[in-house]
Amino acid sequence: IVWTPETLDRFLAAPWRMIPGMKMLYGGVQRPEDRENLIAYLAAATQEPSGPAPAAEAPGTAAPAAQAEAPAAEAPPARPAAEVVPAGYTPDVRYTIRSGIAEGQMVFIGVGGAIDGVVNPQLEAAVGDVVQITLINGEGAVHDIAFPEQNVLSQKVLRKGASTTLAFRVTAAGDFLYYCTIPGHRAAGMEGRFVVTERAPPPAPVENIISMDPATVPPPIARREPARVEVHLESVELAGRLADGTTYEYWTFNGTVPGPFIRVRVGDTVAVTLRNDPDSIMIHSVDFHAATGPGGGAAHLQVEPGEEKKIEFKALSPGLFVYHCATPMVAHHIANGMYGLILVEPEEGLPPVDHEFYVMQQEVYTDAPFGETGTQEFSVDKLLDEKAEYIVFNGTVGALTTEHPMHAKVGETVRFFFGVGGPNYTSSFHVIGEIFDKVYAWGDLISPPAQGVQTVSVPPGGAVVTELTLDVPGRYLLVDHALSRVER
Repeated sequence: IVWTPETLDRFLAAPWRMIPGMKMLYGGVQRPEDRENLIAYLAAATQEPSGPAPAAEAPGTAAPAAQAEAPAAEAPPARPAAEVVPAGYTPDVRYTIRSGIAEGQMVFIGVGGAIDGVVNPQLEAAVGDVVQITLINGEGAVHDIAFPEQNVLSQKVLRKGASTTLAFRVTAAGDFLYYCTIPGHRAAGMEGRFVVTERAPPPAPVENIISMDPATVPPPIARREPARVEVHLESVELAGRLADGTTYEYWTFNGTVPGPFIRVRVGDTVAVTLRNDPDSIMIHSVDFHAATGPGGGAAHLQVEPGEEKKIEFKALSPGLFVYHCATPMVAHHIANGMYGLILVEPEEGLPPVDHEFYVMQQEVYTDAPFGETGTQEFSVDKLLDEKAEYIVFNGTVGALTTEHPMHAKVGETVRFFFGVGGPNYTSSFHVIGEIFDKVYAWGDLISPPAQGVQTVSVPPGGAVVTELTLDVPGRYLLVDHALSRVER
């Protein structure tokens, strides 16, 4: 909206002002005084002699009403949306802080990661970073948080336990301040440093990148007669990159998460050899959902460190199936990375496509909170409570964005073999900016596929085959559309 005297007059006369009980014009304007402040803000903006019209505020940034309420000496000016809106769906840096009382002063207190429990913690970022700040009201007084040099002010949090989140892109290096703009709060102690450095060069590659490249898919099977297929798996326990600056002790099949993609044809005899690395501490095994018989083979494939065992099974039904370790505690072995997919093609095979990608989702239950650096240990309590610290595709944070991005061209068809190792969460698999042309729900390759599907639900231990055609160039994100999980 370009605010001229004429459009402002029409806005002030709009019916919404006359509707009894109307509580919200848009997100962030929930009280009568907020609406009046917004009207005053728009009136002031209309009287400016020159300059561009105010741009719409980005989600998570300050509402104009909140800016109008703050004292003139402390309130940051409105920031054009072109400078505020993040370029992607995920921030580069996240901080959570809560208001509180320490040593008789009102303060900000860090929550989680390296700033956990720190009073007025120093927040850090690099030029170009998208920074996400979550403010939690910890004691009941009204608070907000401002980054004046970034021209950003949060919404107010009015009650104990309430919270707000804002995001902005850092544009300049320097040693800045953040503080609460409520009169008297900054003087009472609610002020901290925000240190912005120049963009550092990319870090050196971390040893033991365990994430599976999604393009590592065997080619379609050309033969039309059943055969005997040899499958060799090795259980390997190794420390690998979980996130930047964070490592985790993974348990893997063949050193990757997920394990290798196995491709056979209906009627094939699958001969499996499982070897357990001599350096392993644990017994490991394999349960194939594609096999019929007790334990899917796991009853015969409990392998001690340094040993190996073999089984054979016949692939009786076409479909996309999960396999995983089934040694007690089974959920622990899966959560540490021991899962994969086996495709049993129908007799006629699958329709040809230009690209096939292999993606699986899991949870990671670390003892330390999400975002903490260093070597992380497994938490059995969080596993049993189903409170994951990380939810990842192909084993690690950034596996499909920084380590193994997928590439295709406009007009090409793409097939995703998607599965959920779990061990606990159901995924709402979605590609932002695209629609699935075909969906073989639950990995079912017998029934006709569904068409024109936006999001598909995949349970733990389940799988799906989806296909899409790329119509427009750009960057498309795969997500679990339970979108709070993107934050983890």
